[in-house]
Order: sequence, then structure tokens, then C-alpha cells
Amino acid sequence: MHHLRTCAAKLRPLSASQTVKNLSHSGSVVSRTFQQGRFYTAPVAAEPFLSGTSSNYVEEMYFAWLENPQSVHKSWDVFFRNANMGAPPGTAYQSPPPLGASRASLSQAQSMVVAQPNVDKLVEDHLAVQSLIRAYQIRGHHVAQLDPLGILDADLESSVPANLATSSNGLDIAVCKERLKKLTVGAFYGLDESDLDKVFHLPTTTFIGGNETALPLREIIRRMEMSYCQHIGVEFMFINDLEQCQWIRQKFETPSAMQFTNEEKRTLLARLVRSTRFEEFLQRKWSSEKRFGLEGCEVLIPALKTIIDKSSENGIENVIMGMPHRGRLNVLANVIRKELEQIFCQFDSKLEAADEGTGDVKYHLGMYHRRINRVSNRNITLSLVANPSHLEAVDPVVQGKTKAEQFYLSDTEGKKVMSILLHGDAAFAGQGIVYETFHLSDLPSYTTHGTIHVVVNNQIGFTTDPRVARSSPYPTDVARVVNAPIFHVNADDPEAVMYVCNVAAEWRNTFHKDVVVDLVCFRRNGHNEMDEPMFTQPLMYKQIKKQKPVLKKYAEKLTSEGVVTQQEFEEEMAKYDKICEEAYTRSKDEKIMHIKHWLDSPWPGFFTLDGQPKSMTCPSTGLSEEMLNHIGKVASSVPVEDFTIHGGLTRILKGRGEMVKNRTVDWALAEYMAFGSLLNEGIHIRLSGQDVERGTFSHRHHVLHDQNVDKKTCIPMNHLWPNQAPYTVCNSSLSEYGVLGFELGFAMASPNALVLWEAQFGDFHNTAQCIIDQFISPGQAKWVRQNGIVLLLPHGMEGMGPEHSSARPERFLQMCNDDPDVVPKFTEDFVVRQLYDTNWIVVNCSTPANYFHVLRRQILLPFRKPLIIFTPKSLLRHPDAKSSYDDMLPGTEFLRSIVEDGVAAQKPEDVKRLLLCTAFSLPIRRD
Repeated sequence: MHHLRTCAAKLRPLSASQTVKNLSHSGSVVSRTFQQGRFYTAPVAAEPFLSGTSSNYVEEMYFAWLENPQSVHKSWDVFFRNANMGAPPGTAYQSPPPLGASRASLSQAQSMVVAQPNVDKLVEDHLAVQSLIRAYQIRGHHVAQLDPLGILDADLESSVPANLATSSNGLDIAVCKERLKKLTVGAFYGLDESDLDKVFHLPTTTFIGGNETALPLREIIRRMEMSYCQHIGVEFMFINDLEQCQWIRQKFETPSAMQFTNEEKRTLLARLVRSTRFEEFLQRKWSSEKRFGLEGCEVLIPALKTIIDKSSENGIENVIMGMPHRGRLNVLANVIRKELEQIFCQFDSKLEAADEGTGDVKYHLGMYHRRINRVSNRNITLSLVANPSHLEAVDPVVQGKTKAEQFYLSDTEGKKVMSILLHGDAAFAGQGIVYETFHLSDLPSYTTHGTIHVVVNNQIGFTTDPRVARSSPYPTDVARVVNAPIFHVNADDPEAVMYVCNVAAEWRNTFHKDVVVDLVCFRRNGHNEMDEPMFTQPLMYKQIKKQKPVLKKYAEKLTSEGVVTQQEFEEEMAKYDKICEEAYTRSKDEKIMHIKHWLDSPWPGFFTLDGQPKSMTCPSTGLSEEMLNHIGKVASSVPVEDFTIHGGLTRILKGRGEMVKNRTVDWALAEYMAFGSLLNEGIHIRLSGQDVERGTFSHRHHVLHDQNVDKKTCIPMNHLWPNQAPYTVCNSSLSEYGVLGFELGFAMASPNALVLWEAQFGDFHNTAQCIIDQFISPGQAKWVRQNGIVLLLPHGMEGMGPEHSSARPERFLQMCNDDPDVVPKFTEDFVVRQLYDTNWIVVNCSTPANYFHVLRRQILLPFRKPLIIFTPKSLLRHPDAKSSYDDMLPGTEFLRSIVEDGVAAQKPEDVKRLLLCTAFSLPIRRD
């Protein structure tokens, strides 16, 4: 049957001459990627006797011929032979010789079969065409016209001359051959100019034919050029999923796929007006101020709005964004919709801060805003997370916050909450945190079900040429490790950008995987507005000075198309200029800067309306003995049936049971008690890090593994109470920087969760130092953003070598904001207020009971502060390192200092030496 279908398919298309004739009548095809009305029609012809009513008869004849060629009439034998041997469409059928014909006539009919083209050559040519199509799909992006400056190819390879562009009136075979040298080995795969008008059947791995199954080679090449070699370059053939590859092919190869209505074009123009005029307004008013403007990539604003519009239509309710400083003010104004006067007043050097802390520069601030999306007419919440100057550091923070929002909305598939990450080209290629964040993208406890990455590809990093800044062809190549498709697009073609952004949003909604949009653009000014780029990039900036703004080019295009008039365009600009001027006037009345108005993660109801704690007291962190016994019983058992645990674990659980009987706890059981009680109070707990499920030192065992069934696990902590909060414990990837940033972002989303990150060894926190230094330690001072994340750092000078001996507590103490020259006032709320005034809390617990209390206190405090806990190593199992229930009952609390209760305490007048120590100390020998 397959052979018959193949045979029938070969009969359908027109001859090459007829197809070319039809195409010539349909007019030339303009070589712009987004050209409206890109229609290709090629009517088909068939053998004169073939029709739908005769298909069954032909099928029966064909099967009979396959079994015995002599069983059918000679004319059918000739027909099937000719068709199978590749006869051109319309020529396979030969009229049977008349009755009484001579043997010479019969021989002539038989000779038709012999005269048919060589089958091997036919197959070879079709394979060549298939290879040619595949070459465009794999490497067409290398010859796409992506650089708006026309200086460098986006892949840093400039072997193809800049004038190699397909003519709109025809196809120059020499041009194609030169272009294809970069695409293929052997250039044209053995095809030559004489094959251009031959008709070839299209493979199932392309959609350029539309409704047609065959096209002349000339048209195949033209359509592949239109799909992959214009202003869009598509990298996707490395993806090892056929469905995903076919989906992308269909989006970019289908004829007439890239069309926009006049209304969509006018909306795009209006958004470009706002993006461009905002930067021009800032330049006029504050020409000597650094603002890290978006000039050269103004299309970013309509690009982001397109992604948000399409995502909102697909059901997204919450978008969390992270970005570097370039273009941040424009995004705040025209995407997040921050009040313009609040942005403009940031340029006033005399503005005083009304909130606590130091504040931060305007191009680091974040924002949270809920509004109606005008395209989808649905509510949408937009959050832009504050970010320091450390480029890409915000990436895992955004992912963690996104994961938390999905968790609290029970959005297990990412259909309500999504993240958008913006990057610079140099940072995307150079910063290792990008790689770490990508590798969290598909892990069960870390996936956010797809992130849309938008790269503002200035083709320069500060002053560094990309040719000496990266080893990969593109800055986006890091995304290939997670099979994320990469869409490169010339940022001076707004309609191509909009199409790519729509496809990216649809990809994320369809497959819930990461995707990258690479906006190949330029930076009109230097690194900042005060910088002189001609020192280091003279040729680039000579070209940039000649470059016409994209707004002007697009307005001229729409005017020539009759979509808008020049008057309408000027009125749109005047309208936005007026909005800016009015906001500027209002900004002069602002005398005080409220940093809390820039909060990226508000906690409604947790603080007073003024943003202050509702009290300065902390209730007792002790628990009833009944609750301690209940938690201890679950902690020392396997709460599910038919579950086989390891023999060594059986002994550990038995030991826990003995401790419960003796009313004592060790470190692991004290942690269990604290976690379990908070879960009962509705507090979600998330413990993350390397090997935390078992614990680096095999003390925790919060996840039990069946010894006979793969992946069958049990988390007893989730079997404590009928209506308890969920407990999440998850081994992370072997990353500190990325995972700590992720957990910090998770803790940002809600104050009613205990989020903990544990280092495998305490000293490993130094590879996450950027998160500690730039987010955790100064976060509240810079951004009025409290965070209750807990860092568990195993620490102990126990001969483990220089690496694993110390978690460096001196570093954390040095970063405390406690002023050694100020003596605090001792009031009734002194203890709690001192905690409130500090930037973080650093403890080195001496007993399991104190560890229990400090964990519970972290949630019961009326505010949130980061908590740094130096946890022990050998003391985890030390027989003397245990606490009694009596130290954990109601009325007990965390002891800031534990005084000796021995002989010295009974006779203080005889004390001759005072020792201050931290962590657990064994009984001191007194001589």
C-alpha cells in the first residue's frame, strides 16, 4: 500500500515548466521575512484516467501487478513500470497499441520503460534536495541577516559577503552556491543549475509546500531562504524531540504564517513611540545623568508586551521578571506601568528617603503591580525583582520566586505563573550562574515549567568586543544544553521581533520548556550615557551614528503601506510627550522617596499599613510534652505499610524511639520537633541543598527509600497531622550560587514559610558569596525587603582539613550592621528589638534545644530576618550533645547565653578566670 501511495503521489504535481509558469504569473516574492501576503500556489495535474472514483480499481490492479506483472494488461504493466522508475508526472501512461498492431509497435511501447530516467539518479537527487532542506534548517541562521549594523554576522563569522541576498525577482544560482558553502558540505549536494526547474517531492520534515507536496528546486530554495535566512535565524535542530522540531518548522516554514493586521501594526508603532520617546525625554531633562538607556534596542518594550499579551491570553495571571540595569527604567515605565512621576523624582539628588535603609540607585529597583491587560482583558500581576550590579545574579532568585508563587497557587504545570528573564549578551555568555540556573529548569523540585529568556544583544560588553569575550558562535549557546530553541532576530525589524515573541510565548505554553529570544541590536551610547565608546569601538560607532532609529524606519514603512498617516504618527508622539511633561511637573512636588513603593514582593496583612511589625514581642517557642511525643513517635517509625527500609536505618529509628522514651532529643530529633510543630501550625517548610534528604553526615533521614522498589520513597514528616502544611525536602543539583539564590527567591514570596538551604559543608557557601553579599546581607537596607531564609552551615574545627573545618563565622559577624560604638538602650522589648534592628541573625547553637527554639522563633517573630546557623558535625551523634524535654516545654525559649550551673556558679566569689566560648563544650577540667 505504501508503494501505491508513493506511486500516486508522484502522479499529482505539475510538470516543472507548468509550475514555474504559474509562479511567474503570481508575481515576485519580496524577500522580507514578515512580508504580508506571502502566498504560493501550484495547481496540480494528474494522469487523465485517474480520479477519486477509480482509486480502488487502480489499487487492485497495482497489487495484482506486484504479485505478477503478467496478470494485468500490457498498458498497465507499462504504466506501473514507468511510474515506479520515476517517469515525470503526466507521462507514465502510454496508450495501448491498437488491435492487430505489429511486433514493432509492442517493442516501441516496451522501450518506454527502458528510456525512463535512471532510478538511482532520481533517488540521489531527491536525497540531495532533502539534505539541502535540512541544511537550511540546521545552519540557515548562520547566513540570516541579523545584524542591523551590517558589520558582523551574529555568529561572529563573516565569510559570507554582506551583499549575498536573494533577489526578489529571481534566484541567482551563483549566489545560492556561495551562500550554501556555509550551509553544507559539497555546496549544492551534486545538484546544478539545470536542476532548478525540476520538480521534487517534499519530505515530511518541511512545511514550505503548504498544501503542495512537490515544488521546483528553484522555489524550494527561495522558500527556505525566506524561512531561515532573512531577519530571523532559528536554532532548533539540536532538540531531540521530533514533535517539538516539527512544531517549530511549522511556525517558521508555513507560507503566509507571518502576517499582521493593520490594528496590530498600529499597536506596535504606538509601543515603539512610548519606548523611544521615554528615552529621549530622559535625555533631554537629565542629559548628564546615568540611566542605562535602551537606545538601539527600543523594540524590547513591544517585545515584552507581546510576550505578556500572548501569555495572558493563554491563562497566565502572574509574570515575574528579572533583568540587568540597561533599559530597566523603560521597562518599569512602559511594561510594569510604574507611575512616571515616581521614576522622574528618582533623578532629584535632594530627595530624602522616608523608609529605613540606604536605598539603591534607580536602575536597580524592582516593582510589583497588578493591572488589566488590555489585549486579553484579564487581570495580570507583574513583578520586576530588584537586582544589584552583578549581572545575572537575579536569575535564580526570579526562578525561586516563580516556583513559590506556583506552589501557593497549586499551579503544578505553570499555567498561571511564569518567569521572563532578560539578559545582556556578554553576561549571558560569561556568567556561570546562567548555566546553573538553566540546569534547575527541569528538576522536579525546581522547575518553573518554562522560562522565556530575552537577550538584549548589543554585540558588545562594556568595551569588550564579542570576538574576545566568548568562545561560542552566539552568546546564547549555553541554552542548547537544555534543548531550548533559540530565535535570533534582527531588532531593526519590529514585525519579525513580534512574530518571534508570539512564537516564544506559544512554545512556553505548549511545551512548558525554556526558550530564548536573541534580539540582535546595538547600543547607541556607551556603557552609560557618560561613557565614550569611540575609544575602543570606533568603526562600530561610526556606523551607529549613521543608523536611522527603528521608530522612524517603521513609521515610514507603515506610512508607505497606508496603515497610518504622518499626522497620526506625529499625534501619537505628541500625546506621549504630553504625558511625560505632566508627570515631570508632578514629580517636582515629591520631596520624600518611599522605597517601599518599589517593593517587588509585598506581604499583604503581615505588617501594619506603615510597613512596621504589628508587635515587638515573641511568644514562647516551647511545646507541650504530648506534641513532642507525637512528633517523636512518627520520627522513629515508618508510617506506611509494605515498605522495606535499610537495616542500618532500622537501628537509627529504634534509637530515636529510645530517646523519646527517655524524654531526650539529639540534633536530628530536635530539628524534627521544630519542623513538625510548624507544619501543624500551617507553616510550609522547604529544606533544600546538596544531599539534605539524608543529610551530609547521615543524621537526618527525612526521606526513606524502599530497599526493593526503585523510586519508592516515604517522607514521614508529611504523615504527622491530617491537615498539616506540606513539607518539601529536596536534594539540589551540585550548585551553591544557583540553589541559594533560588531558595532566597522562594522565601521572598511569603512570610508564612520556613525556607532553609543547607550547605554540604559549611565552607561551600563561599561559591554563593554573591547571593550572600548582594541580596541576603544588605537586602532590607537597599530594597526594604525582609526575608526569613535560613542558612544551615555545618561547622566544626575537627581535623577535616582546611576546606571543611570552618564555615567562616567571622565573615558573617563582620557583615553584621551592629555598631560596636553604640550601647543599645535596655527596654522591655530589648531582645526582640535588637533582632529587628540587625540585618541578620547569626547563631552557633550549643544544644539541640537551642536549635529547636531558634528554628521555631524564626517563624514566631513578628518580622523576618535571615538566619545563619552554624550546625555541628561530630556533635550530631555525641552522647553528651542531647537536650531534655524540660528545655523544650511551654515557657522555654532560645537562650542567648548559657551560663554554667556547676561549682563556679555556686561560688562565684571564687572565680578567677572567665571563659567565653561558642558551640558545644565538654565539661571543663578544673585544677
